[in-house]
Amino acid sequence: MRLKMNKNSLRFTLTTLSCVGLAVMAACSTLKTPATADVAVSKAAVSNAADAGAAEYAPMELKLAQEKLAAANKAMLAKDYKLARDLAAQAQVDAKLAQSKANTAKATAAADAVQDDVRVLREELDRAGRQ
Repeated sequence: MRLKMNKNSLRFTLTTLSCVGLAVMAACSTLKTPATADVAVSKAAVSNAADAGAAEYAPMELKLAQEKLAAANKAMLAKDYKLARDLAAQAQVDAKLAQSKANTAKATAAADAVQDDVRVLREELDRAGRQ
């Protein structure tokens, strides 16, 4: 039995195969391209966390972020770009957590200081009212 294909169905088949081939090539190429941008974003996130005081308020999270960033850099050197992207993403999450914890701790300390100031003012007002 012979299959007959008209020009339109042959064109459709070739177009479909070309699109599938391009999609496969694009998917493969993204895994082989350097993850330089991902690592750079993670490096900035780690730096921001350190600047926010994470070394004092969230040292474990900051250390994890730094370790994962270092591992991502090693993966880049080994040309394992998928691993580099994964580690960079993990480092970025850890860095953001460290920064959030540091910001929360500083905000809590500031709120506690304001509460102490309010308490002192109330005590002074009570003393002044009794006199």
